[in-house]
Amino acid sequence: MKNLSKKKFIIFIYLYLFFQPIIACKGHPIGKVVRPNILFAISDDQSFMHTSYAGANFVKTPAFDLIAKEGVYFRNCIAASPGCAPSRSSIVTGRYPWQNEQSGQHGSSWLKKYVPLIDVLDANGYYSGYTGKGVDPFQYARNENDTLWRTGNAAGKSFNSFRYKEGNPMDERPAKEISDVDYFRNFKNFLEHGEKEKPFFFWYGSHEPHRAFEQDSWKQHEKSLADVIVPDFLPEDDVVRKDILDYAIEIEWFDLHLQRMLEYLEKIGELENTVVIVTSDNGMAFPRAKANGYEYGIHVPLAIRFPQGFPNGRIVDDPVSFADLAPTILEITNTSPEGMLPISGKSILNILESQKQGIVDPSKKYVFSGRERHSSSRYKNWGYPQRMIRSKDFLYIWNIKQDRWPAGAPQRIKPGTTDELLPMYGIDTNGKHHSDWAFTDIDTSPTKSYIVEHHNEKKIKSYFDWAVAKRPEVEFFNIKNDPYCLNNLAGNSKYADIEKKMKDALMNELKKSEDPRVVGSDKEVFDLYKRYIKPMREFPKF
Repeated sequence: MKNLSKKKFIIFIYLYLFFQPIIACKGHPIGKVVRPNILFAISDDQSFMHTSYAGANFVKTPAFDLIAKEGVYFRNCIAASPGCAPSRSSIVTGRYPWQNEQSGQHGSSWLKKYVPLIDVLDANGYYSGYTGKGVDPFQYARNENDTLWRTGNAAGKSFNSFRYKEGNPMDERPAKEISDVDYFRNFKNFLEHGEKEKPFFFWYGSHEPHRAFEQDSWKQHEKSLADVIVPDFLPEDDVVRKDILDYAIEIEWFDLHLQRMLEYLEKIGELENTVVIVTSDNGMAFPRAKANGYEYGIHVPLAIRFPQGFPNGRIVDDPVSFADLAPTILEITNTSPEGMLPISGKSILNILESQKQGIVDPSKKYVFSGRERHSSSRYKNWGYPQRMIRSKDFLYIWNIKQDRWPAGAPQRIKPGTTDELLPMYGIDTNGKHHSDWAFTDIDTSPTKSYIVEHHNEKKIKSYFDWAVAKRPEVEFFNIKNDPYCLNNLAGNSKYADIEKKMKDALMNELKKSEDPRVVGSDKEVFDLYKRYIKPMREFPKF
């Protein structure tokens, strides 16, 4: 009798353990697969139009295209910021950058209290890691004295040991400025040395297509200047076209390693049980794009594939935010956000699971983005604070400090002196532009130098002004008709009702999320956070 009871007990335990995940998740939206793997792939500085799926013929992105075709493609994904660190902070916390103090600002410190979703996934049975660029650039704890700071990257455990070596026959990099991190081999290493019984979360953070680019690298890769679509805020010149093709080479490198990861997952039988999310942290590193609240600064690609749970082949027009990604991943993985600070974003799992295309959730009208300090570019290291609200068709920008230069000061104090100024606009006596001397929120590039060096020419002046001139407090664009954000409709009576509704919605959200710029006791606190990432520069007070 005792043996029979023991057998029954063992059978009961076996059945319980087998069915418990299904019972616990009865009615769970992703159906039979309760806790899938997550592969999160994020490029560095890629605007929304620059995939072959979106119609850019000068760049080939077969891996992204596959995810978009076999998954859900989002036409209106808005980054939390036009800069990398604040956007990445928002992704892993589900909060707006202005809610995360210095842990939402470029080059500052990461406080322990801003627990990223990776930590709660780890605590709830996931095996996680990252390769390449994690949640950066931030200063993490350097030693035991940094008691309030997080130890280790907010993307989790680093897998970056596999590297390309210049001169080695195995070095396949198509351009000299591409990172030496072998992303795919590190991903494979992560899987091979993981805990097989656990689902995984992996952050693939490519350093590409961040500046710098190897100039004219495109010439070795069958690229054509005629294929380039130059955004209307940049001049139609071969200097710009060549620069964009060099940018395309780096996007393709990011995509190649993603493709290898997908093929490996398929080989080991894990692809169909993996949610693949592909995006970028902010827009292209060109004038009036990255570090700007316009479309080409905050509008990024996004595609998500999981055939077992998400009806595929759909194009969605609902605006989605980076703050929505953390709650979505937590819901997909059936993970509680306990331990994290309150999340502002809303899960988009209902959109992913829908059969619909176009507008899926009409209640999701707006998403929000913001910017503070991007680099060391102004007097006392001040930033250029902006807040943005985006609907499907319109973009409203609040430039909080209109007296400041949006791309950085036009003149720098000469290093090693206290008041000697370098030439205006960074142009020396020979007419050559030095990028590090002026407008340093714009990354060094042939395009930037071309615009600055030719700023007095009639055909270039408007491009120069669009990139660097001071801006009004409010900018308002019909991005459906004006995706390049060149026709400011603020104050236009035809759009007055829409403008007011978006302004009110923005201010309500900023108050709700307790943005210090609106409700704080110290509205200038963002300019006071210490910056740890070099270089540091000195500028006069304009």
